[in-house]
Amino acid sequence: MTATMDPQDVRTTTLAKRHALTMQPDGRRVVIKLFVPGEDAQLGQNRASLIIERILQLDDDEITRLLDDVLARFSGRHHDICATFQHHYDLVQHRVPPDIELSPSARALIGAYFSHEFSVEAAALCNPSMVPHPDQSDLAPGELRAAISLRQIGEGHISSVGFCSAVLGPDDQFRLEDRDGPLMIGQRVGAKHHRDLLAAGLAEEDLDNEITATVLSSLPDRYDDEEFEDVLGHLPGELLARPTANESLEAIRRIVASDYAVTFPATVPLHERVLWPATPAESNGMEDARFVQVEEADGRTAYHATYTAYDGRHIGGRMMHTRDLRHFEVTALRGPAARNKGMALFPRTVNGRHLALCRSDGETLGLSVRDEQNRWQDAVPLLMPHRGWDLIQVGNCGSPVETQAGWLVLTHGVGPMRRYAIGAMLLDLDHPERVIADLPHGLLEPDETEREGYVPNVVYSCGGLVHAGRFWLPYGASDVRVGFASIPLDDLLAAMVPVV
Repeated sequence: MTATMDPQDVRTTTLAKRHALTMQPDGRRVVIKLFVPGEDAQLGQNRASLIIERILQLDDDEITRLLDDVLARFSGRHHDICATFQHHYDLVQHRVPPDIELSPSARALIGAYFSHEFSVEAAALCNPSMVPHPDQSDLAPGELRAAISLRQIGEGHISSVGFCSAVLGPDDQFRLEDRDGPLMIGQRVGAKHHRDLLAAGLAEEDLDNEITATVLSSLPDRYDDEEFEDVLGHLPGELLARPTANESLEAIRRIVASDYAVTFPATVPLHERVLWPATPAESNGMEDARFVQVEEADGRTAYHATYTAYDGRHIGGRMMHTRDLRHFEVTALRGPAARNKGMALFPRTVNGRHLALCRSDGETLGLSVRDEQNRWQDAVPLLMPHRGWDLIQVGNCGSPVETQAGWLVLTHGVGPMRRYAIGAMLLDLDHPERVIADLPHGLLEPDETEREGYVPNVVYSCGGLVHAGRFWLPYGASDVRVGFASIPLDDLLAAMVPVV
């Protein structure tokens, strides 16, 4: 069949089996966010003091009645809603006159007035990736539990990262596990920063002066926030008096603050965890997380993920590290290869090299190497737009998957009418800069049931995995829903045409 098909043909072949299950966006999945009237509407006038004055005029009975009503309506939809109300009260308590002693109910009610629900997937649900779940208990023979990351898009096109789980196998059987229950945003905790990433960030901004050099030389390879502040607090006065001191310190703080960590209680299951934008650089969204399971130098298993941080005007590459999908450390990706969307990490080093797929020029799929300073270097081109269905741009659909035949890379191409289709290629195991085979036709394209949506005519994935002799592929359909397909791995490899 492959030999007789036109290489320009993008028709979906019988290789890929679409599974009947799909995931639709669920407006009931909500989180609680801080709400400051006036500021949130960008009116430039904070109304917090006026609102608190009105609340303070209520008598105790009315406060109790209002709080009871709020708790009756909302407590079942959230984890520990009273703790959230207290936290939001703490953020605005400076507006309360210092001579007034408030009851716990009054503080909780003030916190409720400064809270609102945000439906994380009210607009769309798309662009999943799939990795083995850290919990493989209570499974039948031949089954694998997979953790699936999801791009959730809510009001204002703000994207966050959510999760669900599925059971794959035996054979081609597939089922989604329950994802009901209240959601929780990860709690910000102290991070361990990387000195080389600070150095790379300063180099990208051409900031090399005595203040930046002194700070870099004073920091250890890994440092926490307290150590960082201690170094800044001991800078010599002569350096702080220089005309560029404030600019340099502001840049250093901003670069360091872009790296952070969040954690979830162990009692909160994976499908109730939400990774929410936590820095100004990602304030408008965390897009298209590509998770991959890796074996680290110490032999332990971990998960890495790359995603795009978006602030409404600029994009930036970020990487997450986690051992359990519960505690996440987030760092910036640095270097010329990290200046665009869609980086995907290899699951292991190749001949001692840390590798990633990237599209640093915006249209060509390339291979980048990370240097000793944690910077991703200029990419070697792997795949350029050259077929009718991908003439606009090409990219990856997740991290490479290691097979005996080579590194399997799912690709995507953009053609006429900005129509996306998924393809595949194979890289040499020892020299992945060499493409050894390519699928001459599309593997998956939007069918008539998938072409309508938030962004029409798109199928797109951020990564799949191999289990039970099949390649399992979750994918977003027109940026509004998630579908699932699987392909016998041997059939997929056999359909590849050698590249000479």
